[in-house]
Amino acid sequence: MLLPDWAFLDALVQWMGHGLFDLSWWQMVLVTLGLTHITIASVTIFLHRHQAHRALDLHAIPSHFFRFWLWLTTGQVTKEWAAIHRKHHAKCEQAEDPHSPHVYGIKTVLFTGAELYRKESKNLETMKRYGHGTPDDWIERNLYTRFSWQGVALMLIIDVALFGFLGLTVWAVQMAWIPITAAGIINGAAHYWGYRNFEAHDASTNISPWGILIGGEELHNNHHTYPTSAKLSVKPYEFDIGWLYIRVLETLGMATVKKTAPRLAYGDIRPVADEKTLEALIANRYEVMAGYARHVRAVMQQEGSKLKLDANALQAAQRWLHRDAAKVPAAAQAQLKQARAASPVLDKMVQMREELSQIWLNTSHSREQLAADLQAWCRRAEESGIAALRDFSVKLRAVRQTA
Repeated sequence: MLLPDWAFLDALVQWMGHGLFDLSWWQMVLVTLGLTHITIASVTIFLHRHQAHRALDLHAIPSHFFRFWLWLTTGQVTKEWAAIHRKHHAKCEQAEDPHSPHVYGIKTVLFTGAELYRKESKNLETMKRYGHGTPDDWIERNLYTRFSWQGVALMLIIDVALFGFLGLTVWAVQMAWIPITAAGIINGAAHYWGYRNFEAHDASTNISPWGILIGGEELHNNHHTYPTSAKLSVKPYEFDIGWLYIRVLETLGMATVKKTAPRLAYGDIRPVADEKTLEALIANRYEVMAGYARHVRAVMQQEGSKLKLDANALQAAQRWLHRDAAKVPAAAQAQLKQARAASPVLDKMVQMREELSQIWLNTSHSREQLAADLQAWCRRAEESGIAALRDFSVKLRAVRQTA
């Protein structure tokens, strides 16, 4: 009769319970957070900023590491991710948007966002039109794309080997991390709740000024305003940890930043707005118009006590009057009309905002004509008798374009 090898069985039980590393519970938590953060960094730096938007170039070493890690932890095919994301920007909040909460509903995107990705990845027209310029080398064709699910299966084996049965939990968290944070929270919540620095032509929001947990992707309104910028933070109080990693890679010679958001700068006040002013205005139009919105809010605060409006109309004016007309819900339109009728000053501020934004929309005009339009706008603003308009126009004539 053969006796069991108790030493072997004891070692097997020990390994099943603790794995090769035999970590405590808090160490397991830290390791899991570290592993998921590497995945987030891979998505935001490689898939998003490098592949989808070409905001930076990556050296072969980090590029191949990110591709391999994403194969292990997400099974995501680079071409599919980049194509779907580019289509999202091209068709944002429209019926063709692959994952807009304003099309599919916020609950659908939050809880089944990964399924929307999978569905769109089967759209051959999307892949053909938006998937250009992504990796098409031997390893991509014969491993990462051909055997996409085998990567996550290998990750399961690795996790169980390193952490024992608890490795199943580590693996489950890794598999859920991107569907929850990126496909759910960013694609859903960051088009539904949060604050906006800029009036981008969609519903994007910043869900937090500190982009750490999701690699900087929390600053989604900033990204949709400047999609080709490698840096997602724009305000002094905002932090983009993905940009920190990019700067480290750049310092090591492993990355080259191609573009960041323009920086609004001011110099001496020009006697009249000229073509240089026009260039700076167009390059920094989102920042300029955000400054104009602050002036509208300030005037609204001053005028609010004088307006003979009911509480609902006053509240609607305070919330929406500084926003672009396209962003104002239909239910508030009548109330804003009342506010404008009750205050010639507010009415003029809104009218002048629309006229200013129309300048860079007149694409059929020559540079000389656009500069003349800007000069005429500044003249009307400074002769309006409204201090906020005059001050804004004078400051506008000092705008400079930075390199």
